[in-house]
Amino acid sequence: ESPDLLIKGPLVQIALPYRKDRSIKALVEEGVLAKGFAQLCSPALPYERVLYSHQVRAIRKAVMGRNLVVSTGTGSGKTEAFLIPILNHLLREEEAGTLSQAGVRAMLLYPMNALANDQMKRLRRILQNYPQITFGRYINIDETPDKKSEALEYFKRTYPDEPEIDNELKSREEMHATPPHILLTNYAMLEYLLLRPAASPLFDGNTGSHWRFIVIDEAHVYDGAN
Repeated sequence: ESPDLLIKGPLVQIALPYRKDRSIKALVEEGVLAKGFAQLCSPALPYERVLYSHQVRAIRKAVMGRNLVVSTGTGSGKTEAFLIPILNHLLREEEAGTLSQAGVRAMLLYPMNALANDQMKRLRRILQNYPQITFGRYINIDETPDKKSEALEYFKRTYPDEPEIDNELKSREEMHATPPHILLTNYAMLEYLLLRPAASPLFDGNTGSHWRFIVIDEAHVYDGAN
């Protein structure tokens, strides 16, 4: 019955808009990004939409080979800050004629499967009309089955509204045989992958010689973890 003992009244904060800079198109014309974005971009990754200045700064640094940390508010486009440089690298490889070589170029590491699943939905829409770039989610055996037929059946049953595209590798046998350009997993599964001989093509040998990016998304969740 005492006022303000357990809860207080509502707190209202005004969030100022993020400063805008330039579009993917402008960065292509500047020579920062590959010309292939003109064909890859779609409503899922607009070619002419103006990016925020923190996104552009992150893209410039990553394209130059710099390591970086992006810390900004919810809904401010952190995904574009790392995904656009990764796609740029793959498009540059396509220009150089090396993209056809199987092997992981980028690993996106998540603390929870739900976050990896959300990113998969985004990648499907960005890459559904660009089959040259492959991607796959390697998590628990239920969601990433061993066999291609099992994985396809699971996908159709679990994600009936999602586009089914050939450049999404859905099974472990596919990713072992032909590692995808972009690999999504979680930190617990990564520990297993590094120990399992069957998964060694992801990291070793000819297919393991293309690594370029490691993205730790939602890094703040790892606070206090080993």
